[in-house]
Amino acid sequence: MNAVILEAKSLHKSYYLGRSELHVLRGCSLTVRSGQFLAIQGSSGSGKSTLLHILGALDVPQRGQVYFRGEPIFEPETSRHVPGRPNDGGRSGHPSTGARSDQLRNEVFGFVFQFYHLLPEFDVLENVILPRMVGASVGTWVAGRHQAESAARQAVELVGLGERIRHRPNELSGGERQRVAIARALVNNPTILLADEPTGNLDARTGREILAALQELNRNGQTIVMVTHDPAVAEMADTAVELVEGKVSSR
Repeated sequence: MNAVILEAKSLHKSYYLGRSELHVLRGCSLTVRSGQFLAIQGSSGSGKSTLLHILGALDVPQRGQVYFRGEPIFEPETSRHVPGRPNDGGRSGHPSTGARSDQLRNEVFGFVFQFYHLLPEFDVLENVILPRMVGASVGTWVAGRHQAESAARQAVELVGLGERIRHRPNELSGGERQRVAIARALVNNPTILLADEPTGNLDARTGREILAALQELNRNGQTIVMVTHDPAVAEMADTAVELVEGKVSSR
């Protein structure tokens, strides 16, 4: 059996609406193994996206921890700043995830979302290359630009869009846009690909094509964690769990 690569332990996450507190995750735990294609299924509002965002260090739990290769991603609970808590002194902004999780977001995790988040003024290659620019100084970018462009072209070819590399998003179909989003997520060669309802904005046929592309990536060794509300989509993964009342249960 492959080694555990990502592990969530006893995650608690609440959102605050005025004086009301909405509990989303209630002691949620999950294990992801290297090379696994794991689907997290759940109804709308069950907290699937919240869980995925915490796994990828895009959001911070009030309690609990996520471990990547045995090392904690988040700061200790007493040191975390989670905006929105009552009486937090009016602090605002993004959650404090720490330097380690910042690095993991850029180097370890690749993100694919339901809505493609492509920049309309950029062509396919330019959209895919963007993650390679994050955190690079001008000097570093100039020195490494050729290598970054090569990696972006390879990612575009991998998702079958080599002939569309100079097209802009408005010249692409929905399925092609999602393939660009997948290529962008792959350009930094992520250890784990996190996909949030990747077929939710597509018709059935195009959705099957995107799932087939994800399956092919997984067969080639890519670890994938995907959330979906659709049982038929979840069946495409090799392992599926369900998020119910803030906790993960095996199906």
